[in-house]
Formats: sequence, C-alpha cells, structure tokens
Amino acid sequence: MSATTAVSGTSRAPEPTKSAGRRDRPQQWGSPVTYFVALLFVGVCVAPVLYIVLGGFRTNAQITTDPAALPRPWVIGNYVGVLKSSVFWGEFANSLIVAVTSTVGIVTLGLMVSFVIARYDFRLKGAMYSLFAAGLMFPMVIAITPLYLVIKDLGLVDNLLGVIIPQIAFGLPTTVIILVPFLRAIPNEIEEAAAIDGMSRIGFFFRMVVPLSLPGVVTVGILGFVGSWNNYLLPLYVLNSQANFTLPLGVQVFSSQYSTDTAKVLAFTSLAMLPALIFFSVFEKRIVGGLTGAVKG
Repeated sequence: MSATTAVSGTSRAPEPTKSAGRRDRPQQWGSPVTYFVALLFVGVCVAPVLYIVLGGFRTNAQITTDPAALPRPWVIGNYVGVLKSSVFWGEFANSLIVAVTSTVGIVTLGLMVSFVIARYDFRLKGAMYSLFAAGLMFPMVIAITPLYLVIKDLGLVDNLLGVIIPQIAFGLPTTVIILVPFLRAIPNEIEEAAAIDGMSRIGFFFRMVVPLSLPGVVTVGILGFVGSWNNYLLPLYVLNSQANFTLPLGVQVFSSQYSTDTAKVLAFTSLAMLPALIFFSVFEKRIVGGLTGAVKG
C-alpha cells in the first residue's frame, strides 16, 4: 500500500460545527437604552414598596424631618405593635379565608369548564368560549352596583360569601382562557388508551388531565389568590362590620384611626401587602411558565 493511500485512509478529526462556534462566541448584550428603560420601570414599581416598608421602621419625627432618608435608628416598635393587635390578625384571617376559598373555587370550576370546552364538540361551543373571553373586558367596577343589589337580595351583605362568590365568577374568564390551550394540547391518543383500559371520563379527568395541566392550574391559582387578597372594591361595598373586614379594608380603617401616626400606618400597610408579595415572588417562575404554555397551546 502506498504512502498516499495510507494517508488518505486515515480518519480525520471532525471539523467544528457552526453551532459549536456560536456557543464559543461571547454573549451579545442588548442595547444600554433597553436596560435603562427596564431599570427605570423596576425602580418605579419597587420604590413605593421600599418606602412603605422602610417607613415602618422609622419614627414620625424622622419621616417629618427627612422623608427620603433611611431609618436612623431603626425602630421595630411599629411592627411589633401591629403584630400584637388582635384586629390585624382577625382581618388577616378573613383575607386568608376569602383568598383560599376563592382560589379553590376558581381553579375547580375553571378546570371543569375548560375541560368541556377543550375536549368535547357541542353546539354553541365557540359562543361559550367567546363569552368567557368577553368577560376579560368586563371589569368588576362596572358591575358593582347591580352586583351589590343581587348580593343584597341573596342576604349575603356583610358576609364573606358575598365576596367569595363574585370573586369566583369574575376569576373564571382568565382561568378558562389560560387552561383551554393546556387541555387542547393533551393528545387524543392518551384519552383513547385510557378508554381502552376501562377508565371513565371522570377518571381520565382526575388521573390524567389534572396532572398534565398542572402548570396552568398553578398559574391560575396564584393569580386568583393574589387578586383575591388585594381586592378592595367588592369588600368595601359588601362588608359593613369591622369583624368581617379583610386587610385592604383594614388598612383604610387603620389609616383613618391613626392618621397622625404615619409610621404605624406604614407598618400596618407593609404587613398587609407582605403575604401577597411573598406569594407572588416565590411562584413568579410558575406564572411565567404557565402563561408561556398557554400561548404555545
């Protein structure tokens, strides 16, 4: 065998692909203007929250002398006084009951409705889906007066159910719009295989549909909880006695009672918004993932 043949017969090292070359390139950063605008929006959103939280660690004299300064010294008495108040914990319990019950109702009913719309063909199916989509453009503030009259006729004024039931109704449009794409994306072969194995439709719903649509379920649950916790308008119309007040109403009453004690009002406000803020921050990635899945579906 000649030397030329031997050389040509030897294996050559694979040339680097274009994709590998792209990975070796330094990461391209965006425009500085984009980052500046993003930081500006972040600052506008975060600055008021930081001011309220830090204001609770100050005295009224510090706030009057220099409103924008940091606490010097740090005072925890405002937060301790609020946490020792039975009124705060009563309103916290009311908000928790309303938020959890509303979230369970929104997720349960929304998942059932979305399953029917996504997996079955029937007359007026498109009209039903369009009706839920139209509900996104119908805010509660527009319907508050007739809604109050209905609640009054049902005898639910000054009752937590008078807040929970409307919140479930107004939370369903968002839930259905997010969950329907998830349920449509489930392959029909899975349902056919389940039917061959003798699984009923209800069994398929609980054992297959719910686990497969869990990202969307978590997303609508988080949105429902945060929206219910922060709801102010409906409790303002429905609840009359302070024993039934939720935290948003409690902040208003507390601000009126302690209008001269700004630092204590800021501490109460911070504690009132803290649960929803923590809840949203912890599950932020779940929300983004769920909404991304809904768009892809």
